Amino acid sequence: MRLFVAVNPPAPAKQELVDAVEPLHRLPGADRLRWTEPAGWHLTLAFLGEVPADEVPALEHALARIAGAHPKHRLRLSGGGTFGERALWAGVEGEVRVLRELAAAVRGALGAEDEERGFHPHLTLARSGTTRSRTPAGPGELRAMADALRGFRGREWRAGRIQLMRSETGFGAARYTAVEGWPLGT
Repeated sequence: MRLFVAVNPPAPAKQELVDAVEPLHRLPGADRLRWTEPAGWHLTLAFLGEVPADEVPALEHALARIAGAHPKHRLRLSGGGTFGERALWAGVEGEVRVLRELAAAVRGALGAEDEERGFHPHLTLARSGTTRSRTPAGPGELRAMADALRGFRGREWRAGRIQLMRSETGFGAARYTAVEGWPLGT
């Protein structure tokens, strides 16, 4: 199974972001992006890659222990940015330090590799790239979309759970399903 660990924002927070992102679909270059589905928006704490099914119970045990040892925390979706000309994302603010500590604990306990550029909490909104029917977004087009999100600041919500997620790829957009979840401590 292809697995990752995530914090999933609640539906009202995602809807606020859906409303903020909707006008971006009319900007130059938007039609050349692969937009992600709001149902799949999540804050990845650790990407585990392909994991044999017989190793999942040990992962679940470790994640339950980690979740109980880390507190609930307040977050909000806010602003936007890009990873070069490759991806458009929405940012996170609030008790991000607590989220970073949680991500570090998950990665450390599960032996997940650190991201190349360190942990940067975000929700990926769209990706640029070539397909048979699409050419990449032009230089600056993703930046203009990120600038349009600069003023976005959603309502605060409480991150109170981590989830082990399964990613299924193939034709079309990736599909994410929760394998299991655990509440964070107090």
